[in-house]
Amino acid sequence: MADHLARGLTDAGWDIELSHDGEDGFRRACEHPFDVLVVDRMLPHLDGLALVGRLRTRQVQTPVLFLTAMGSVADRVAGLEAGGDDYLVKPFAFAELNARVNALARRRGASRERTLLTSGDLALDRLAREVRRGGTEIELLPLEFKLLEYLMLNAGRAVTRSMLLEQVWGFHFDPRTNIVETHISRLRAKLDQPGQASLITTVRGAGYVVGGH
Repeated sequence: MADHLARGLTDAGWDIELSHDGEDGFRRACEHPFDVLVVDRMLPHLDGLALVGRLRTRQVQTPVLFLTAMGSVADRVAGLEAGGDDYLVKPFAFAELNARVNALARRRGASRERTLLTSGDLALDRLAREVRRGGTEIELLPLEFKLLEYLMLNAGRAVTRSMLLEQVWGFHFDPRTNIVETHISRLRAKLDQPGQASLITTVRGAGYVVGGH
């Protein structure tokens, strides 16, 4: 069955990794960023429910489709409560399996878009807490990361000093310091290398903007 599904999904355009037991599947799912996992309930060494439960404990959020002969309401509930995203009972039509895998992959893609902010060659991963420019990782302090994150969430729009003080520092008043200007200067020093265009632009009388200028 696994070999048959692997051939069918490969023909449908997927890049497949096949695992025949739960322990091996768990290890692979932890090591590689798969788009979707198709998991049988009755796996040797580590059953499907335990596999998915352990993945969720490890914060692996890859969408999971349970594919199993165990089709009672209680079985379906157990699968979803263990961390599964969908549940398909054997026997099944391959076209339905492929459609469900596609739907889970689209959901995964939408989630990635919300967590990855980009502007030109600058990318900020909100989950991994990483910033890269042109593929090169840039080390930021937590407050610098928060400042850049807010600017990129508002990419193309001018963000005022008051907005930054409230959203980044939590000040609901102006402390009359140059704290914003100092951190913007530090961000520019880290983001902009010689020969690169500045990513953060000062808009006179309005504030700061990333992108769209």
